[in-house]
Amino acid sequence: MEKSTQPEAVSSVLKVFNILQALGEQKEIGVSELSQRLMMSKATTYRFLQTMKTLGYVSQEGEADKYALTLKLFELGAKSLEYVDLIDIADKEMREISKKTNETVHLGSLDENAIIYLHKIDSSYHLRMHSRIGRRNPLYSTAIGKVLLAELDEAEVREILEPVEFVKHTERTHENADQLIDELHSVREQRYGEDNEEQEPGLRCIAAPIYDRFGQAIAAVSVSFPTIRFEETRKREYIAMLHQAGKNISEQLGFHNYPA
Repeated sequence: MEKSTQPEAVSSVLKVFNILQALGEQKEIGVSELSQRLMMSKATTYRFLQTMKTLGYVSQEGEADKYALTLKLFELGAKSLEYVDLIDIADKEMREISKKTNETVHLGSLDENAIIYLHKIDSSYHLRMHSRIGRRNPLYSTAIGKVLLAELDEAEVREILEPVEFVKHTERTHENADQLIDELHSVREQRYGEDNEEQEPGLRCIAAPIYDRFGQAIAAVSVSFPTIRFEETRKREYIAMLHQAGKNISEQLGFHNYPA
């Protein structure tokens, strides 16, 4: 069944992108002209346009037979470019933290109801955190997840966590949203998040937020330690490093009121 539907699905994707390309080459275009240009039936062209209109990628003036692209594709492209800029900017700051601590440093962002690692500087030690760029981890048991959730109001946090199953990775892992939200109050006040052996036994992690030019927390930078190398007496120093990195990255993204 899957093999028989695949060519049709691929064909539909090609038609969508052909329509987008045609609309990008001409400010407004009617169904008849568009169908002739793409050698598609008028009914099929109209059906695709109406779906794209519903999704917000195409606009239609009243009931007129003229369609145009909206700015939604531009918004998607801008988000992609933002992450490219973010990674380039963050790399220098992350390497500085890595140089001072010799530990693993991550850049992570919110991805639906999890975090995703965007960039990573490995520890110089053989004993280190095992992770990879593009990997997803839970929000409720990671320092990056806590930092990013703490920037949202409680209703938003509960909405994000509603479909999440709280898995007990260790005996320290939060069991439900209420437990996590209780901790988020202190995370919000101190402007850093901490994973104290909640994701993996023997691993501690501290994270600080990064803001875009609008003051929205779009990512966080973290440093991870095996517990045997974590020096409690240096904890304030680690936090200060992360706050400085978060501030420097945020300023280069256009935000100059870092709260830490």
